[in-house]
Amino acid sequence: MSELCYNRGCGLRFDPHNNREDDCCYHPGVPIFHDARKGCTKGHHSNVKPPEPLKPEITCNKDPTDNSKSQFNAEYIIKGPKSAESMKKERPSSDEPMVKLPQKVSKSLQESLEKLNKASQEKSTTPEEVPSSELKVGTSCKHAGCKKTFQGPDSDLETCNFHPGIPIFHEGMKYWSCCKIKTTEFEDFIEQPGCIKGKHLWTKKEADKKLVGCRHDWHQTGNEVVITVYAKTSNPELSYIDANHTMLTIHIMFEKDKVFHKVLNLWGVVDVEKSCVNMGPTKVEINLKKMDPVTWAKLELPPLKVEDKEQREKNGKEEKDKESKPLIQEHKELYMGDEPPPLEDDESDDSLGLSDTDEEFD
Repeated sequence: MSELCYNRGCGLRFDPHNNREDDCCYHPGVPIFHDARKGCTKGHHSNVKPPEPLKPEITCNKDPTDNSKSQFNAEYIIKGPKSAESMKKERPSSDEPMVKLPQKVSKSLQESLEKLNKASQEKSTTPEEVPSSELKVGTSCKHAGCKKTFQGPDSDLETCNFHPGIPIFHEGMKYWSCCKIKTTEFEDFIEQPGCIKGKHLWTKKEADKKLVGCRHDWHQTGNEVVITVYAKTSNPELSYIDANHTMLTIHIMFEKDKVFHKVLNLWGVVDVEKSCVNMGPTKVEINLKKMDPVTWAKLELPPLKVEDKEQREKNGKEEKDKESKPLIQEHKELYMGDEPPPLEDDESDDSLGLSDTDEEFD
């Protein structure tokens, strides 16, 4: 009966009674992925399996200074993104002081502004100033914030205190875009003194600043929110972007006499120190650094509805009423839920049952 040869590289069957020294061609060494090659040594076939290589012994020498075990047993807490409710609880106050974001003006915008200034100087068609002799006494100054009137040629030598910006009315607050001194009363807003000094303006210019809307959109990455305002030839000197952790004020003056002003209550929290503004010839990009790398559902935080406020106040009152109820009343309610108690007054519940006349018809 033939037997199988277990020499490495052979694998043939042989007759044990007819086993010569040169019948088996095998590898005496350890296989190193060369089993497909022919053997390099000749000898007798062998029906004994070669011993398996010994597994390395694992010894554990406990060392008090070894912290490997403690590293494996250490607990690692992986937190997911914060929910909207937790973000509202941790949300900073919107009344924090505003900080002006740094501006980066591109060279192409500077060149376009220079060309625009040269063209305006060449094609200047501003009317000549009206002589003081033709002005009527009592003519008021057309500058915003100035209440002086023309009393004669000496009025031209007076200093005019006025506001060069535009009035802003937002969420009950009233202020000028140039000095941003906020008030709630309209009379206080009117009485605000001018923030810069100059000459009186007795005749109003045809071209004046116009508060207009402007197309804008936004997108976000993992760590940043980018707001793009498509305003051509924006003026960096008269434009500003103020922000705190949750509020953003955009004031952009573009195309000489147009002003875009918008106040945003941001959905998330931003890092003001790492945020900036990039101003180009056709658009203004506001790069806001996120405080937490979470996805914003919207750009603006929706205002709390009046119905929600009333519902919260109502729920709070109901909870207070429940807490103020005496224990006797609670036991009474339980008793009433199981079985109606007898009436304490003289009234009866005959109206709920059958009357005598109803029984006669049965």
